[in-house]
Parts: sequence; structure tokens; C-alpha cells
Amino acid sequence: MDVRTDIKAIPLAIDLDGTLVSTDLLWEGLFRLLRSNPFILFLVPFWIASGGPARLKHEVARRADWDVPTLPYRDDVLRLIRAERRKERTIVLATGTPRPVAQAIADHLGLFDEVIATEDQGNMTSRNKAAKLVGRYGEAGFDYVGNSRADLPVLSAARQGIVVQPDAAARRWAMRNNATRLVDEPISWRDLRKMVRLHQWLKNLLVVVPLMLAHEYGDWTMVGQAIVAFFSFSLAASAIYIVNDCFDMALDRAHPTKQKRPFASGRLSIPFGLMSTVVLLTAAFGLSLMLPLAFTGVLAVYLLATTAYSFALKRMLLIDVFTLAALYTLRIIGGAAATQVNVSFWLLGFSIFFFLSLALVKRFVELNDRGLEIGRKIEGRAYRGEDKAIIAMSGVSAGFGAAMVLALYIQSDSIASQYSLPWLLWPLAPAILFICMRIWILAYRGEMHDDPIVFIMSDWRSQAVGAIGALLVVGALVL
Repeated sequence: MDVRTDIKAIPLAIDLDGTLVSTDLLWEGLFRLLRSNPFILFLVPFWIASGGPARLKHEVARRADWDVPTLPYRDDVLRLIRAERRKERTIVLATGTPRPVAQAIADHLGLFDEVIATEDQGNMTSRNKAAKLVGRYGEAGFDYVGNSRADLPVLSAARQGIVVQPDAAARRWAMRNNATRLVDEPISWRDLRKMVRLHQWLKNLLVVVPLMLAHEYGDWTMVGQAIVAFFSFSLAASAIYIVNDCFDMALDRAHPTKQKRPFASGRLSIPFGLMSTVVLLTAAFGLSLMLPLAFTGVLAVYLLATTAYSFALKRMLLIDVFTLAALYTLRIIGGAAATQVNVSFWLLGFSIFFFLSLALVKRFVELNDRGLEIGRKIEGRAYRGEDKAIIAMSGVSAGFGAAMVLALYIQSDSIASQYSLPWLLWPLAPAILFICMRIWILAYRGEMHDDPIVFIMSDWRSQAVGAIGALLVVGALVL
């Protein structure tokens, strides 16, 4: 067999999914379609049954709204391509992605001399891709850059194989053949922490609020139930965060900080995220079975509401912020269901106003950070640049509403029967006002975290106010 040694005469073929871009365009396209029309999911089995993977790829590629410039291109692969172009090599984009999308990517980058992609018939992957490249350039007549098990026939037929962020099968092939590994960074604990948004678990401490207000923190059985409820809610919330991140990948890439999320950046794959979601939901409902049935019902309502939020509600004017406030309140209701503590009207009224104020802060910060002109909307939201003033007014008013509900509760007859010195609780109302007003002032200054709950949990001033409030409650109870 005549193997060419002149490097200029040996084309360099580059895979697309997982290699040139650190994402899978089929999965990403599916989520783009589902985000705009969830019912498209029912067509997927029909497409596969009528035409196999090639039909599915074509339907997704044809229907999805692609934003080619924002795809997560691998810098190392782009540097390799540019270096080889300087050697006057022919650069080929060889991919199973349908030609219209592959050609759009090639045109955007301007680095490829030829595009080999899935056409109307057939699926240009694995052995089909290997046969196409061998037929055009000969056995060992090309070099190939790939990343997965599906690339093994192509890597084996190439003169030289290079693997990029390989899966287990491609990594074993590279080790056996002493092949170059251009990028090989295994999933880290940091990636997993970011995937489940571990810091967001702080929000689920709301499940212990009913227990604390009922002064049952000395009952270890109830404390244990609250702890189980905390982990059940946290695991379920992490599962929803993953699904939400998969839907929002395109929007996250346009955001200055969210673009670093594991799925938007391509650090983690969508199939890995979906498998993790199943595991997390199984664990969440498994834990819920240790608690009263009412808690499982609240958890199910929470999951339905968050799913509806991810699919549609987050793009509806005002409905989104009221849904967020309700989701925070559901955590409190879940804690009451887990410990079988009655939740009062006062607590629910306060939480709705307080968390509505914080939800409006989120939207205000998004508008403020983007600096949108009059008439322009946030991507994926229903708010425009001119809405900042009314959002701020509504948010501050909601904060005052929360303080008013708390003040009325402190003055109510039910307080006298629970606390020996109820007047010690009066500073709690101005304390809540201090937290809300400070958050809004910082939001106006552009100094607010995009999640005010996380800000409160990490801000020492808010923590100090919370600690003083806790001491006042204890003093009113025991003095």
C-alpha cells in the first residue's frame, strides 16, 4: 500500500460534534425545538421509525433555529486547523450533521476547503464516513480528528488519528495506538458541582422554616424529617436545573457569566445531563417515600411547576416572577408537609410578598446588566428596556408588603400565646425592610448578584441582620 508522506498532499479531516464544537448538535437541536414547541417530542419516534437517525437529523436540522456564531468551538482544534492551513494542507469538515448546518458552520469559520456531511440519504458517521474518506483519499490517505466510539472506524482508516476530549472507547484506542490527545480533560467534581448548582441548595433551607416557627426544633424525629425533605427538594431542584440548562444553552452563551455553565460551554454532554436527571429524580422521590405522602404530593407539584416554568412560563410577562415566588413558597409548604406542622396564613402571605420582591430583583438585574434600549427585549424573556422602572417600583412595594404582613402578624392575637415578650419581635419588620431596600439599592447600582437569594446567603450584612432577628425571636420566646 502506497502511503503518501508529503504532508501537503494529505488532507486533514475534522469531525464536528464533540470535536470542532464541544456539543452534540443533534441533541442541542432537539432541545431548541422542544423549547419552542414541546409537542415536537411526539414526532421524534415517527421520524426515527420512518427514516432512522438520518431522517431525525434532517428534521431537527431543518426545523431548529441555529445561531452558528455562538456555538462552543474548541479553541485548540481551531488553532490546529489554522496551523495546518499554513502548511497548505486541505482541510475537510467530515461530519454526520446534515449538510445545511455543516455548510453554515464551515462558511462562518472560513477554514475548510471541503465539507463531507449527511445528505438526503444515508448517515455520514462511523463506517459510512470512513468509507467516504477512504474512497476519496485512499487508505491511510488522510489524517482525522475525532472524539468518540463512532469515530473509531475513521481513526483506524486514517494515516494518523488525533482524539479530542475522547470518550472511554476513543481514549482506549488512542492509548493502544499511541495517538495524540489534543484535549483530554475528564469530568471534575467542579463540573458536577456546577451542574447540580450546589450553592442553590441553600434555598431549600426554607423547608425548615415551619419547624422553626412551630418551635419544634427539639423534636429529633421532626428535625430528621426536615433534613430528609431538604435533600429531597435539593436533588429534585438540581434535576430541574439540568433540564433548564439544556433548554437555555443558546441563551446562556449570550450571557457574560452563564456562558460558563457546563452545558452551554460544552464541558458536559446533554446525554450525561439527562442520565444525571433520572438519577437525581429517582433519589429525590426515593427520599420522599420516607416522609408523609403529602410531602411527595408537594414535591410532584413543585416539579410540574418548575417544568412548566422552563418550557413556557419563564417567557411570560409577570407570570414568570409570580411563579418564582410560588416556587419558593412551595418549599415552605413542603417543609410543613414533611414535619406535619400547620403552616399559617401569615407565613404564606409574608413569603409571597418577600419572594415576589426578590424575583423582581432578578428581572431588574437582567435588564440593568444588558443595558437594553427602549423597545428591545431580553432574550427568552418578555421584558423590555423601558420596563425597569415599573419592575423596580413593584419589587420595592412587594418588599414593603412583606414587612407589613410581618408587622400585622406580630400585632395579632396568636403571637401573645406563643411568645412571653412579643414586643421584642417588632424590630423584625424594619429588619426585613432593611434587607429588601438594601438589595434594591445595590441592584440599582449594578452591584447585585443575579440571584438575590444567593446574595443574601453570602452577604455578611444580611447574615448579621438575620442573626439579630434570630436572637430577638429566642429572647421573645424564653425571657
